Amino acid sequence: MSHALIIGAGPAGLMAAEVLAGAGHQVTLAEAKPSVGRKFLMAGKSGLNLTKAEPEDVFQAAFSPSSQIAPMLAAFGPDAVQDWARGLGQDVFTGSSARVFPKAMKASPLLRDWMARLAGLGCTVLTRWRWLGWDGDEAVFETPQGRRTLTPDVTVLALGGASWARLGSDGQWADILRGIGVAVAPFQPANMGFRIDWSDRMARHFGSPVKGTVLIAGDRRQRGEFVISERGLEGGGIYAVSRDLRDGAPLAIDLLPDWTAQQVADRLARPRGKASLSNHLRKALRLDPARLALLMEFGHPLPQGEALAALVKHLPIPHKGPRPMDEAISTAGGVAWDALDKDLMLTARPGVFCAGEMLDWEAPTGGYLLTGCLATGRWAGQAACAFL
Repeated sequence: MSHALIIGAGPAGLMAAEVLAGAGHQVTLAEAKPSVGRKFLMAGKSGLNLTKAEPEDVFQAAFSPSSQIAPMLAAFGPDAVQDWARGLGQDVFTGSSARVFPKAMKASPLLRDWMARLAGLGCTVLTRWRWLGWDGDEAVFETPQGRRTLTPDVTVLALGGASWARLGSDGQWADILRGIGVAVAPFQPANMGFRIDWSDRMARHFGSPVKGTVLIAGDRRQRGEFVISERGLEGGGIYAVSRDLRDGAPLAIDLLPDWTAQQVADRLARPRGKASLSNHLRKALRLDPARLALLMEFGHPLPQGEALAALVKHLPIPHKGPRPMDEAISTAGGVAWDALDKDLMLTARPGVFCAGEMLDWEAPTGGYLLTGCLATGRWAGQAACAFL
């Protein structure tokens, strides 16, 4: 019986283990942390977004680079992810935004069922085993029992990116791979918030959601909700444009995307009477406190007339750049595609495959990230089976 070693017990690693064990191979799953799927469980705390039910071409276009990962998503896309979850006994539903969730919402029931399946297939799980690299054909680990080695017939690396180090994704593997000549693109934060130095008057709005706006990142317009936090702006809407902002696009907000500039100007031209400017803006434009606060913060001192209407439609947001990488939901960068063959095998080390977030791709939140990890883990697992 051939021996397959999977290093990293996140979604990509678990999927690769499932494929290899299901094909009858002996599988050892080595994880550096005390338990498996830590980032997976954290992602499910606010509702585990498994995937997004949308056409294949639309779904794949959300990934960068889409051309590299497209075959893997075509082989295991949104429909397949839903069928897989149902196969584990977890019914799913599709929300109004086309996002797909398990009915239990949490990640823990799915992970328990998944680990039970792997146990039934005979997988051995070793926790607190931190990979240190290779010594010849041996994979070397630091363990609670000291240095240990394994000599597998095939290896799948699923070591994660470089965010949320406390959950296991610290990116330290990059130096090991660079040491054997593997190209690794520098890590960058992805799906992250942006730092803003607020004035004192904004403190009462910390934690407030901002709804009904469109974020403008260069030429891109993105409707979505985000949050005013003590540290800046964060949340799904901001994450959706974070790649554009990280790459230098300016940020602005259309506070009334369903109104034309002329409609805004006509409303502002109504008699103000004795009302304060903020009350006039609130009543004339129907701005809630969060949107009004942003206008007062970044538009101060406010102009008048058509200039103010233009500001409402395009409010520039100066920021201090991304929040630190370890606060990001995911990272860009990782093992370069030209260091891999079409099967995700390292050309510098035959028999070693890579999967998940450690590959150089990125995607927004909303089910894309998890599907990408599952799809690449499955692809690498199948390729490892073929190699064996």
